[in-house]
Amino acid sequence: MAYGEMLRTDSITGSPWGSRGTGTPGYARTVMFAPTTIDHLVLRVVRGDAMLRFYREVLGCTLERERPDRGLIQLRAGSALIDLVSVDGPIGREGGAGPGAEGRNLDHFCLRIAPFDVVALRAHLERHGIEAGDVVPRFGAEGLGPSVYVRDPDGNTVELKGPPAPPAA
Repeated sequence: MAYGEMLRTDSITGSPWGSRGTGTPGYARTVMFAPTTIDHLVLRVVRGDAMLRFYREVLGCTLERERPDRGLIQLRAGSALIDLVSVDGPIGREGGAGPGAEGRNLDHFCLRIAPFDVVALRAHLERHGIEAGDVVPRFGAEGLGPSVYVRDPDGNTVELKGPPAPPAA
């Protein structure tokens, strides 16, 4: 099957990726497995200590495992892991130049947080010197809900997302 034959759009949303949970044919339906969740993501880091403090103290991740011989720290974020890999370590050197103003590791990633109390969240971020963007509704894995963007010490954008909005009556 050619790529153009596999890539179909959802008839309701117009999305080229199929429709979430409706059984509508789409590109994702052509593979023999279904993604269930994000297992982990890997960030190549320049400011290791600052990044570790940010993800632990500001975002509440817990230390899962350290591999100093590999330049790797793994943090637990709910059911997923966030790996911090030093650009100077054995794994990090394989990826070339580190993140900076002219190049990023990724556009952003999103952490679903609970509770999503805007006042308490802003106060918490301010105590840590973290500037937050506006709280706006954005679409995510659970649907449309409130979210805010922050930046970690290496400049990666982290979306903090609340629960989906209740269905309209």
